[in-house]
Amino acid sequence: MLNWPNIDTVLLDMDGTLLDLHFDNHFWLELVPTKMAQKQNITFDEAKADLVSRYQAVEGKIQWYCLDYWQKELSLPIVALKREIQHLIAIREDVPEFLKALKASGKTLVLLTNAHPESLSLKIERTQIDEYLDEIISTHEFGVSKEHQSLWQQLEQRLKFDKNRTLFVDDSLTILKSAQTFGIGHLLAVANPDSKKPVNTINQFPAITDYRDLLPIT
Repeated sequence: MLNWPNIDTVLLDMDGTLLDLHFDNHFWLELVPTKMAQKQNITFDEAKADLVSRYQAVEGKIQWYCLDYWQKELSLPIVALKREIQHLIAIREDVPEFLKALKASGKTLVLLTNAHPESLSLKIERTQIDEYLDEIISTHEFGVSKEHQSLWQQLEQRLKFDKNRTLFVDDSLTILKSAQTFGIGHLLAVANPDSKKPVNTINQFPAITDYRDLLPIT
């Protein structure tokens, strides 16, 4: 599936790619609506419907990933609420072996996430995933998310990678298409980002459900 000798740099998404997306889905679709319903004295379904429309209004923009934005927008202590359910933050079981193999093969490993820095630091604190990586980048540093070409242009300038010899792994097809438009040479989708949900059918990109199927890295 992947031509490892032609890959020098591996760019890895975090949520749904290295970590189980269950934490984020539970947080935004269960916990936040519950807290909002309590705060506004409305039903859970009413709160969730309101939230989903707010989410859709900024989907793909940096605000969608910004905890400061949602804290202000919803008048809820978003960062504190994340810590309430931090026990749900989990690294995918197939990830450590995969990252160790990538590291041993001499690839440059970069975490590239749209996650807000406070969310990123909490997840690193819980998983110690940073021990496998050469660099960690939140797109908030650039003020624009992975859905936009400006991010890729700025990232190329900063990292000086050869996009033809770069692999990008993500669970979002929209973001993978953005990377494809920019010209990233090797793309890989994650078909099972949330351990509590069915596997997604993906036809547009090569896709995996277990990174260990990609081993060994020659």
